[in-house]
Amino acid sequence: MIIELIYQHIFGASLLALLCIVVSVFTQRIGAPILLVFLILGMLAGEDGPGKINFNDFGLAFLFGNIALAIIIFDGGLGTKTSTFRVSLKPALSLATLGVVATAGITGYAVQLILELPWKESLLIGAIVASTDAAAVFGLLRGAGLEIKKRTGATLEIESGSNDPMAIFLTMTLVQIMQIESDGSHAGMFLLALLRQMGLGLIMGFAGGALLAQLLKRLPLPASLYPLLALAGAVCLFGFTTLLDGSGFLAIFIAGALIGNAPLTSGSGIQKFHNGLAWLSQIGMFLMLGLLITPSHILPLVLPALAIAFVLIFIARPIAVAFALLPFRFPWREQVFISWCGLRGAVPIILALFPSLAGLENTQTYFELVFFVVLVSLIIQGWTIAPVARWLKLEVPPADREPEYVQVAIQNAHSSTVTVYPVTGESNAAGLSTPQLPIPEYAQLMGVIREGKLLNNSGKHTLQADDRVVFLVGQGSRTKLNRVFAPAGNNFSLSSSHFLGEFTLSPTAPLAEVGAIYGFSAKEEDKTKSLEAYILSKCGKKPVVGDKTQIGSVELVVREVVDNRISAVGLKLPS
Repeated sequence: MIIELIYQHIFGASLLALLCIVVSVFTQRIGAPILLVFLILGMLAGEDGPGKINFNDFGLAFLFGNIALAIIIFDGGLGTKTSTFRVSLKPALSLATLGVVATAGITGYAVQLILELPWKESLLIGAIVASTDAAAVFGLLRGAGLEIKKRTGATLEIESGSNDPMAIFLTMTLVQIMQIESDGSHAGMFLLALLRQMGLGLIMGFAGGALLAQLLKRLPLPASLYPLLALAGAVCLFGFTTLLDGSGFLAIFIAGALIGNAPLTSGSGIQKFHNGLAWLSQIGMFLMLGLLITPSHILPLVLPALAIAFVLIFIARPIAVAFALLPFRFPWREQVFISWCGLRGAVPIILALFPSLAGLENTQTYFELVFFVVLVSLIIQGWTIAPVARWLKLEVPPADREPEYVQVAIQNAHSSTVTVYPVTGESNAAGLSTPQLPIPEYAQLMGVIREGKLLNNSGKHTLQADDRVVFLVGQGSRTKLNRVFAPAGNNFSLSSSHFLGEFTLSPTAPLAEVGAIYGFSAKEEDKTKSLEAYILSKCGKKPVVGDKTQIGSVELVVREVVDNRISAVGLKLPS
């Protein structure tokens, strides 16, 4: 009987996972947030739905939820490139710290007014719902085929990996304050806990990530074991850092970023494996959280939960974003979009389990209230992210995407790799002869492989579809080579002139001379500036593709950025 029950559970769990994957295809077509679908399927399988599964093991849910979150955040770190940190590290960290605290405080104050709870319990609920789920945001943007400005996307990406630790820290600290009889020195306890959590998270993340990257680089393992080594090492780092009272989530995100940016032979396999594992973790976690909730218990909380969700979405998050981004001169359109992308997901629901595990009162009410707030956020914000991005005019032409390539790292060679690029029918390289290839500095053509044979490198060969081109690639050359072998439709070209401008100008061109040609005049203090200097004075010191500034009747548009420097400026004439 027990064996039969076990097999029933195996069949039921796999069937639900299969349904989630199949249904996701249809939800993407209508723009529905995929995490909402996972939650609803879990609720349908629960005790109030046709599945009639009675699951209320909060301890098991907490264990599985933490492991799943660690895997998801590690995958987010693996996909975060160094260029992303250069563009938006400081504003993202401001959002992940000051922004989370401001969101928690404003929402907690609203909870006290709406539910008339004591201030500690009100702030606890505010802290629980303070973090965002940008994994859902980018899933929706990719599903809608959107490409947003890099500064905005990078800020959201880094915030998603670094704001969870702050929300977890706030929640755990408030739970501890409510648990113990203290002498009133909450501020000192709060500060020490913050320093310990963040300090240990940073130290363990950098140290553990560097050690794990070296193991992945030097250990002679079968190819299939490298992703497992990365997974085991990352989860071990997460658990050990948490045991030391540090932020395991921050540590595992940093470790993921270090491994994702290291020149590893197994790097591509590691990223693909963990991307699939992260999706499996999200499916399993949201199904489980849907099973935990009993919809009939939520009905009395609908009105107060709606009011709290309204404050969180339309008041707390926008104020927190404006406050956190105040020193960074973000355009108002980008601030509005970042505010709207404060999508709530798995972390608040997992955090809502903390009070129950700590033995506090009213824990079921906390959980059901937070669950409904997350549900409202997924429905309202999740369903409208793509239209809001288009309304705010933050959509840009598709950026260069990395083509599929295979690389082999060369040890003790200053991060050099042997890289093999395929030539597709849509590739920019198709039809070019080998001498015409724009090979950047620190890259060397080694040969062309056609039909499984290496062509004579001394001759001139015209590249064809299905060729393989082999390069010795040094540090800093990959970005330019990616542009050469990326599909032509993914590159900025004259087809995007409606957005990036009809004319392409050098960033070093004097503003006054350009104005004389195109019929606009600059202020006296700007006449000696180059186009790049003028744009930087208006848009900030870290430009991204799509930044615009109006001068007279024309617009100057950042058309291309290389190494944080403007390399091409578009000039857009009046309609």
